[in-house]
Amino acid sequence: MVPPGRPRERRAWRKNFIGAARRGLWTGCAIVAVSTWSLGHPALAFDFFGLLGSDDPPPVSATTLPYRIAIEAKTADGKSDSDAEQALRDASATYRLRQDAPADGEGLARRLQADINPMLDALWGLGRYNAHIDITIDGAPVSLDEAALAAAVRRAETFRNRAAVPVKIAVRLGPLFKLRTVYVDYPRELAPDGLPRRAFDLKPGAPAKSADVRAAQIKLVDWFRSNGHPLAKIADVKATVDHAAMAMDLRIRVDAGPKAGIGAVTISGGDIDPRVVATHVYLREGEPYSPERLALTKTSIAKIPAIGGIRIREGDKLDSHGNVPIFIDVTERPRHAAGFSAKYSTIDGPGVSGYYEDRNAFGNGERFRLEASMSLLQRIDGTSLKDIDDLRLSDFGARVTASFIKPGLYGTPNDLVVEATAFRERVGNNILGGYTDETIRGTIGVIHRFSEVAWVQAGVQVEQSKWEDVLGRVDATLVGVTATGRYDTTDNLLDPTRGVRLSGTVNAYPKFLGSTIDLLEARASGSVYYALDEQVNYVLAGRLAAGSLTGASLAEIPVSHRFFAGGGGSVRGYGFNTISPMMFGRITGGSSLLEGSAEVRVKITPTIGIVPFVDFGTVSRSSLPSFDDYVGYGAGIGLRYLTPIGPIRFDVATPLNPRPGDSRWAIYISVGQAF
Repeated sequence: MVPPGRPRERRAWRKNFIGAARRGLWTGCAIVAVSTWSLGHPALAFDFFGLLGSDDPPPVSATTLPYRIAIEAKTADGKSDSDAEQALRDASATYRLRQDAPADGEGLARRLQADINPMLDALWGLGRYNAHIDITIDGAPVSLDEAALAAAVRRAETFRNRAAVPVKIAVRLGPLFKLRTVYVDYPRELAPDGLPRRAFDLKPGAPAKSADVRAAQIKLVDWFRSNGHPLAKIADVKATVDHAAMAMDLRIRVDAGPKAGIGAVTISGGDIDPRVVATHVYLREGEPYSPERLALTKTSIAKIPAIGGIRIREGDKLDSHGNVPIFIDVTERPRHAAGFSAKYSTIDGPGVSGYYEDRNAFGNGERFRLEASMSLLQRIDGTSLKDIDDLRLSDFGARVTASFIKPGLYGTPNDLVVEATAFRERVGNNILGGYTDETIRGTIGVIHRFSEVAWVQAGVQVEQSKWEDVLGRVDATLVGVTATGRYDTTDNLLDPTRGVRLSGTVNAYPKFLGSTIDLLEARASGSVYYALDEQVNYVLAGRLAAGSLTGASLAEIPVSHRFFAGGGGSVRGYGFNTISPMMFGRITGGSSLLEGSAEVRVKITPTIGIVPFVDFGTVSRSSLPSFDDYVGYGAGIGLRYLTPIGPIRFDVATPLNPRPGDSRWAIYISVGQAF
């Protein structure tokens, strides 16, 4: 955008621009946009995940027949049933294609005709076996009768280049059928006291929904498979519907098959050496068969950046040792990728970032990644940003990182990691003070993977830092050894619903290796996720973190290693890294940290969730965490929009015990849960 040429217009433009930046209006109405593409396979999508869909038809045309479709489903007493109406919309291709007008009346009539059976299946799925569907085009009926279809076609053509064709799907639902008898025939020695509820929960008197019957069959097979029977299947199903009694009699016979172990594993597909993929497979021949182990194997292989698709198949018969063979088929992702993202917080301001990566640099899954980010920083020197002419280079923070990973080093479960990063940041505000930090850091290490869920990384790190805060302006060099461990049993990286995550880091920077100070750094964190129901509509999540620094005085420790709390991934409601001990009324950071969070993640619809939360955090001058210094408490509520790439997070938080200089509330927008 180029500012206007006249002086008065330029001043107005500058004032509006800087005001918009400060208020975050550049983000629209609290929207996060992310665009990612593969180089050589360009694609650009910006449809806000379908949120902008419309029921309005396309403009009238001489060459097409746009239509306006209305769908209603009513019970015998004339009440609308929103669940049935949504099921009909989901089943109707005519509804899904409402923005793609057909060329003529016959095309429209054929669309509607093809909808009849899918919509009947959808109604049966809801237990409505006596439902009646009426489909009309401006009052002319559409049915499976070919002779009657011609009248509907002619009626549709009368609207050409005049108006949208009125289409109506009206359903009389009829009574809700119930299960009358339910019997499951299975080997009683496998569950002598009866099947547990998680294996089969259909009971007489429950709604006779065909969708529930199908789901119950899947759960049955999954239960027997999870108990070591890989060849389990449904041998026979008899569902008899009694229309007069409005009831269903259900009989299911299960063939559990023999109990088995894991057999030989065969890896195929892609150009990556199968031996590299095999280093991420921890299955052992003869161990008990377990679908959970296969799921973990898939997750483990997916950590190779070059791998895009993973399909794990089981043999249809056992081998001579009574084990089931396992076949792993992999496909590669596009080799080159780039991406861009934006984020915003009302306290910490706007930020943008981008990356480029080569996912298969030398043909065996080696990844080279270059990423950069930039943000507008708050001032801590008593001045304020009032006009675009006030902008200085120092008002921007930046970070650049280059990394290289070589997976499966020499055919072992070890990965070589090389990383270099440089950043400049300024943290705080004019009331609480803060710090400015410029750091260059390089690391080389090896990751050893013990299993799909546990690994440890050890290496050497060199760092040069220059910082300034209330304690002074200092340069420091750190040379030392680092070790990090992680244990993760969660079911999803961005939106976990079950499992635990534990991580710990110990870094030692002794003077005899070349450091200007002796410094020992330890950090540990853990989070747990517990779903209260099988549908994971209610999830409890908790997090605790602690840290300690010893060996040097606080003024000598680089600010990038000191402990602070506050921000979107810490104590929400507070500015980033503003919870800290104070000196002369300014934050200094501390030598120990203790913080935690608790959330209740509630799914309202398949795509919408709410998350009430509470956070706390404290930083102490001493090397052992305590509550002797200020403890910040934050609380709020979040909105989640659940997408295939992960939840979009919109959190509103407030500090419960604010200090002078703290904002009364804060908004955080990003992709993924807070922890």
